Amino acid sequence: MTKQERATRTRDALIKSAAREFDRWGYDVATLSAISSGAGVSPGALHFHFENKAAVAVAVECEAAATLRRAARLEYRRPSNALQNLADTAHALARLLREDIVVRAGFRLSCGNDRRTELNLRQEWQGCVQQRLAEAADEGLLATDHGRLHDLARTVVAATVGLEALGRDNAEWLSPRTVTGLWQTLLPLLARPAALASLEPAGSTAPVGG
Repeated sequence: MTKQERATRTRDALIKSAAREFDRWGYDVATLSAISSGAGVSPGALHFHFENKAAVAVAVECEAAATLRRAARLEYRRPSNALQNLADTAHALARLLREDIVVRAGFRLSCGNDRRTELNLRQEWQGCVQQRLAEAADEGLLATDHGRLHDLARTVVAATVGLEALGRDNAEWLSPRTVTGLWQTLLPLLARPAALASLEPAGSTAPVGG
């Protein structure tokens, strides 16, 4: 293993350890000593990569943002209409919040009142929702006109981000079953009856019987 590869592994281990600490204790309570210990490295190794705790938090936020953006791009490339794509992307977001500690911690850090970067992943999600709904309107899928897109986007964002907040204390709120139930409620409100039959609240990539 080269020196650069070791450095990359150490940095990645520190980001994951920091995410665990921030997720469990919050930014203020998490300590650099616990982060370095959790990564299996010395405090000196941590300071080689990060100047202070704020710099570690920035790295967690940025890594979470990159992962979420990659997931959104992947879903956007799938061959589906805009409403199905929106539901699929919401399922992907929930899955990452359930399974990826860096995404979960970074999302919370970026959306908090004491953000250390200009990132706000809730606002990015809102932009994604608005774009997909505008595309759905252009595709003739919506049960309402363009004039209500802003209100529709706010409703979808409030519902989906609400699952993230509730999921902090009970992971069931982010489960596939809960997210599917949300879209079983939302899609009939959003889609024209002719479009509704082709939409899958469980996500178009969900396994049969899953």
